[in-house]
Amino acid sequence: MKKDNRRTQSLFNIGAYIRQESLGGIILILVTIVALIWANSGFYDSYHYLWHELKFGITFGDFELKKSIHLWINDGLMAIFFFMIGLEIKREVLAGELSSIKKASLPLGAAVGGMVVPAAFYAIINFNNPEYIHGWGIPMATDIAFALGLMSILGPKIPVNLKVFLTALAIADDLGAILIIAIFYTDTIHINELLQAGGFLGVLMIANRLGVRRTSFYALVGFLGVWMSFLFSGVHATIAGVLIALTIPVRPKISDEKFISSITDLTTKFINARPNNSSLRTDREAKLINDIDKLSDDAHTPLQKLEHALHPITAFIILPLFALSNAGVKIDGNIFNLLSHPIALGIIAGLLLGKSIGISLFSKFMVMLKLADLPEGVKWSHIYGASFFAGIGFTMSIFISVLAFVPDEFVEIAKVGIITASLFSAIVGFIILSRADKSKK
Repeated sequence: MKKDNRRTQSLFNIGAYIRQESLGGIILILVTIVALIWANSGFYDSYHYLWHELKFGITFGDFELKKSIHLWINDGLMAIFFFMIGLEIKREVLAGELSSIKKASLPLGAAVGGMVVPAAFYAIINFNNPEYIHGWGIPMATDIAFALGLMSILGPKIPVNLKVFLTALAIADDLGAILIIAIFYTDTIHINELLQAGGFLGVLMIANRLGVRRTSFYALVGFLGVWMSFLFSGVHATIAGVLIALTIPVRPKISDEKFISSITDLTTKFINARPNNSSLRTDREAKLINDIDKLSDDAHTPLQKLEHALHPITAFIILPLFALSNAGVKIDGNIFNLLSHPIALGIIAGLLLGKSIGISLFSKFMVMLKLADLPEGVKWSHIYGASFFAGIGFTMSIFISVLAFVPDEFVEIAKVGIITASLFSAIVGFIILSRADKSKK
């Protein structure tokens, strides 16, 4: 029974996740359009000043930490987004779609193909350009919010299991992106700061083992200790968010048996309480309701409570702010010259072709070798369409492009390539999935 309950809870979590990501993806699309219009209008100066020149921060004695709004979003708010990714990865590995080899094999295999093949496409195109080759990680990313947002437009034509598959694939993809950022997009490493961050992470891990459940404690030590140490370590500060997430407790304060017994007792007492004809509760009824609330809170895990609280914030505030501050590419000169640049060509080939080929081929191999099965109700035409949707790199691809290139010119070219590739990936994926019901395979 407990196993079935966990399966039901996992599907409920995935369902809520998909609904929020779908709406968040639609908002991202609208915000991206606003950013592009703003940056290419007569108000470009205000766009650039607001996000890149206006600075604020804190000063304490000789210590000063001031950044532009753009960098506060990329280094600060995006650390919260990566914290959410860390929570999702931990949940899915422990009790979700990545919790067993059988369930995880297809999305994991597809994710590997969706990372290796796009990187190879980019590397082949830019092999003889040492200045450009550093962008090989850009086309490896998938923007799950955009993808699910577009899927939601197709409504009942899309099987729920396809959305679950794409979500699990994107979470595995995010894990790969995190490792790539930590290993390959870090220039100078300051060991003392990393050791300091490791010490604070050790404190969080010990607190977890000792049963400390207060999320405020993890937030305080995580921000003042781990995140601040990473900020000055040379390793991108967003990695701190993932590591902090892995220390968050997953055990409820009380067991299932204790919860069932206590909630039954409290409910019985509430039923037997003296009837109150007024709309107001008696003191006894109010106390019983408060006891039920506290009991319910104790039955939740800190990880799931945090994920539930933060997911709307990341989906509806952080990612739209990131898109608004990063997607505003001012297109100077001939757009075709920008698109024919090796950086843009490598990204377009990687996201549009590499993603679809890599995910489809690796999925085929996994099924042919009997290492995995297609999800119930999902046909190969669905997988092909989803593989193109996975080519919508947008948020994560833009984020990696900022880390990959120092010259702003290269970053802007990369963004043009990302937006173009994401647009065409979305169109092709939309066409394939809209006709998938008519396909026999």
